[in-house]
Amino acid sequence: MENLTTEYLPYITEIGLRLVSAIFILIAGWFLGNWTRNRVTSFSRVDGTLKTFLGGLVKYAILVVALVTVLAQFGVETASLLAVLGAAGLAIGLALQGTLSNVAAGVMMLFLRPFSVGDYITAGDIGGTVKHLTLFTTELATPDNVYISAPNKTIWDSEIYNYSRNLHRRLDVECGIGYAEDIDKAFKIYQKVIDNEDRLIRTEGKEPKVMVSSLGDSSVNVTARVWILTSDYWQVKWDLTKAVKEALDKADINIPFPTRTIEYAGGEPVKVAAKKKS
Repeated sequence: MENLTTEYLPYITEIGLRLVSAIFILIAGWFLGNWTRNRVTSFSRVDGTLKTFLGGLVKYAILVVALVTVLAQFGVETASLLAVLGAAGLAIGLALQGTLSNVAAGVMMLFLRPFSVGDYITAGDIGGTVKHLTLFTTELATPDNVYISAPNKTIWDSEIYNYSRNLHRRLDVECGIGYAEDIDKAFKIYQKVIDNEDRLIRTEGKEPKVMVSSLGDSSVNVTARVWILTSDYWQVKWDLTKAVKEALDKADINIPFPTRTIEYAGGEPVKVAAKKKS
């Protein structure tokens, strides 16, 4: 028994040291990966979209290096390991085409930059403010602060509308007036409301305009077309809509309800008998 202990003690000691070393390397790799990711995401000079994506990429790269180092501790040759990982990667890639396509879509969005963190976008049926772009998903928040996690491939394969990228946006404020009303008078009222709004852009090519946009079933639709800063869009829309309504009311301009005129070609109108209650 003593001979067996003496014979196998160096081997057991070596295995134990390698096991302890492997555990230490894995723990160190985990903490180093998280620390590096946090450092990358904390850089103020790096774009928010890039920070999240690179942080996740660096973390997983460090974990892979740590795993390879651990296997090398137990005598696994790196060249053979890389060959095995390559074959396994191909098999896993074929099995997880959908998942890996999310990574590819994330890389494409990272380089082509259809949006940045903080932009409000819509893609297909998904819409919200972009919070994070990760390796696999894009995280958004709706205006009422509902969390959305959408696969990158779903976003990339859809038409992306970015409502925040351009500095200026056009705004149309429409209101209908009665057919009997004076259109020129309504124009002057609209113009006065526009002149009192200081947040409008008045540069060449983006001057405020007032026009008859359409003839509705029961109203003449008058529209004020203005340009504003994208950041002011909703507040100006709400304020102008309220100001136009109040100004028309003050000038006794009728804003009609939808009405329908029915004419009979001849004969007596059809009388509909009321149902008796049982």
